[in-house]
Amino acid sequence: MRPALLLMLAAALPGPAFAANQVALDNKVFVERVSTDADGKQRILLEEPKLVVPGDRLVFVLNYRNVGAQAADKFVVTNPLPAAVRFAGAGDTEPLVSVDGGKQWGRLDELSIATADGAHRAAQPADVTHIRWAFQKPIPAGATGKLMFRGIVK
Repeated sequence: MRPALLLMLAAALPGPAFAANQVALDNKVFVERVSTDADGKQRILLEEPKLVVPGDRLVFVLNYRNVGAQAADKFVVTNPLPAAVRFAGAGDTEPLVSVDGGKQWGRLDELSIATADGAHRAAQPADVTHIRWAFQKPIPAGATGKLMFRGIVK
């Protein structure tokens, strides 16, 4: 798409920060490209997004590390989804999503959208505005991990 989209993608991710319980976050976004080698075998490559166009598949990676001396309990990561990106899943994890700007949360198949005529329809991936992971177990001091989700440029 346009270079402005890259700025929007970067602005939409939470910056490196320390939460109150001392969990550091580092965020990256990649474009997923398919490459064919000399033998005709296809490989998936993750590249820095220099230019993205509608239809490009993006991979958002959030690395976390508990830099505190204590376990981080009840840790929650909330990530807004850029408006120019359609949610395309979160791999093995099943985060909660919001389709109303972060007011209500649930699994995508549990949420609905009000239509102009007052009816409701099932929420779709294109309706997702935010993604949230709520850790059920404390993150031990020094522990690291990775969260990821995919999106498609609209």
